Amino acid sequence: MKSNIVPYLVKRFLRFDNEQPFIFLSALLAFLGIALGVMVLLVAMALMNGFDKEFRKKLTIMNYPLTVIPKFYGSVNENLLIDLEQKFPNLAFSPYVQSAVMARSGAKLEGGYIFGVNFKDEAKVNSILAKAIANTNIDKFDVLIGKSLKDEFDILLNDKLMYIFTSIEPGGLSITPRIKRFEVKGIFDSGLTAYDKAYSYTSLASLQAILRVPSNQYDGIHIFSDNPHEDILKIKKELPINVSIKGWWQDNVNFFAALELEKVSLFIVLMLIILIASINIISSLLMTVMNRRSEIALLMSLGATKLEVKKVFLYLGVIIGIAGILSGIALGMSGIWILSTFDIVSLPKDVYPTTTLPLDLSIKDFLFIVFGALAIVMLSAYYPAKKASEVDILTVLRNE
Repeated sequence: MKSNIVPYLVKRFLRFDNEQPFIFLSALLAFLGIALGVMVLLVAMALMNGFDKEFRKKLTIMNYPLTVIPKFYGSVNENLLIDLEQKFPNLAFSPYVQSAVMARSGAKLEGGYIFGVNFKDEAKVNSILAKAIANTNIDKFDVLIGKSLKDEFDILLNDKLMYIFTSIEPGGLSITPRIKRFEVKGIFDSGLTAYDKAYSYTSLASLQAILRVPSNQYDGIHIFSDNPHEDILKIKKELPINVSIKGWWQDNVNFFAALELEKVSLFIVLMLIILIASINIISSLLMTVMNRRSEIALLMSLGATKLEVKKVFLYLGVIIGIAGILSGIALGMSGIWILSTFDIVSLPKDVYPTTTLPLDLSIKDFLFIVFGALAIVMLSAYYPAKKASEVDILTVLRNE
C-alpha cells in the first residue's frame, strides 16, 4: 500500500482544484511556455542550420573546394598540373588565369574579376558553370557573366560587353589600360549576388592572349574534392616550396564564425523562454505545497517518508515539464515539415542564397534542446519538492 502513495498523490495533485484554480492555471501556463519554447527552438535551429548549409554549399562552389596558387610571385605551370593529375586521379583539376577588370556597358561600370578557363575542365569543378554552359558553345573572346551583372547592365545574350584591363609596362613606371570587347554567350546564377556581379568567365586562350601569358603558365588551379579538409593535407605534401594551396573555408572564416556565434546567441536567448516558463513550475508547485501543507503533515505523521513527499512534487514538476517538451517537439517538427513542404515564406533572392526557407535540424541540436529543457525542468521541480519534504509536522498539525 505504502509503495502506491507516490503515484496516487501525483494523480491527485494534478487534478483541477475548484478551490484553488490559479494553481492549475499556473501549471498550464508552465506547460504551454515550455512547449512554445521547445517548438521555437527547434524551428530556429533548423533555420540556422539550413542557412549555414546553403551558404556553405554555394560558397564551396564559387570559391572552389581547393585552389593551388603561387606563394609570393610567379605562376603555376603545366608540369605541376600534369604531376597533380597523375598523383590524384580521383580529383578534378581546372587551370585558370585571372585578372581584375572593369566591366562597362554604356555609361555603367562595374569592377570585378575575369577568369580564363578551359570550360570542359572547369565544368568538372564548378557545377553552376557546368549548368550555364550545358547547351552553349563558347568560342574565343566570348564571355559568361553572372545574372546580377546581366540585370545591372540590362544586357542580353550575344550583346557586346567591354572589359577594361590594367597592365604594367616592362619599365614599371606607367599603367596603361587595355580594352577588349567580349560577346556575352551565357548567364550563370550562383544565388550569391556578390559573386554573380563580380565574376566573369572566358576561354583560357582568350585571357592568355590578352594578358600575354604563355600557354603553359597559369595563375592557379581549381580543384574539386569531396573531402577537401583531408585532401588539402595530401596535396600540400606534393607541392613545390613556391606554391601553396588553400581551402574554400579559409576565405570565409570570419563569416562562418559570425554565423556560429549568432546560432549560439539565438539558442541561449530562446532557451530563456523555457527558463521563464519553468518559473511557473516553481510557483505552481510552491502554491501546491502551501495549499497541501496539512495533508503533507498528516501523511508524514502516518508514516510517509520525506523522500516520498519529495518524489511526489518532483514527479509533478517533471510530468508538467516532459509533457511540455513532448508537445513542443510535436509542434516543432510539424512546423518544420509544413515550412519545408509548402512554399509559405518566399525570400528575396538578391539577399539570400535561396528563395525558400532552408531547414535542416541536426541530431546534435535536437538533443541539446531536449536535454537542456529537461535539465531546466528538473532543477525547477527540485526546490519545491525539497520545501515540501521540510514541512514541520508538529507546527502544521498544531495550527490546524
